[in-house]
Amino acid sequence: MIATARDAARVIAQDEDRMQAWSLDLSDRDTRAASMAGICRDHPDVDVVVANAGYGLLGAFEETADHEIREAFEVNLFGALDVIRAYLPGMRDRGWGRIVVMSSVVGVTSGAGGSGYAGPKAALEAVADALGAEVEPFGVDVMIVEPGAFRTDFGGRSLRLARPIDAYESSVGIARDAFVAGHGSQRGDPTRAAQIIVDAALSSSVPRRLPLGPDAVAVLRNHYADRTAEVDAWEAPATATDFR
Repeated sequence: MIATARDAARVIAQDEDRMQAWSLDLSDRDTRAASMAGICRDHPDVDVVVANAGYGLLGAFEETADHEIREAFEVNLFGALDVIRAYLPGMRDRGWGRIVVMSSVVGVTSGAGGSGYAGPKAALEAVADALGAEVEPFGVDVMIVEPGAFRTDFGGRSLRLARPIDAYESSVGIARDAFVAGHGSQRGDPTRAAQIIVDAALSSSVPRRLPLGPDAVAVLRNHYADRTAEVDAWEAPATATDFR
């Protein structure tokens, strides 16, 4: 088992004989390419890849600087894709593999203040969907995990906040403050979530999407219902597009 982090010394291994920690900084393309080359050289036969690294970026679109959005895409999208790309050929050649893509409930539906994080997650989901269709004939399954709120460092030290603009304080500012204030009291247990992910990824029928947490299930169910209702409401004009 291989675990990566910006600082490998921070990785806590329950079984050091079975786990090796590697430093991997996804924010820099050249650095992560060199790190992935070393990992793949020493551990070429990996059958399960979890693309999990990332961080939150919270703020209105206008509040979020261009360089902040670009870095968020670099880590949360392109970093994840580079990790997958490194091991995909081996899985395809061996005829078996599991690719677990850690998205978020906001990769499907976003809200005020979420563009900097939801953007790369939504793109990651789209790529993963296409990838899943491409590699299924080779015995490789892709599973997109869509968690709700869990008690991790996501809402704490790893969260980045855009520079506030007064005009958004009554909307995005309220959502931002509530999110930050809720850190440490999230109902989701990451240990239980991890076991569910493992069980689903190694099952005989791997789901393409795995919502995690009752909040995620409720949000997604309401989102899909609202989208279906909107499609139905606009069906007549939307389908009146053929040549006559």
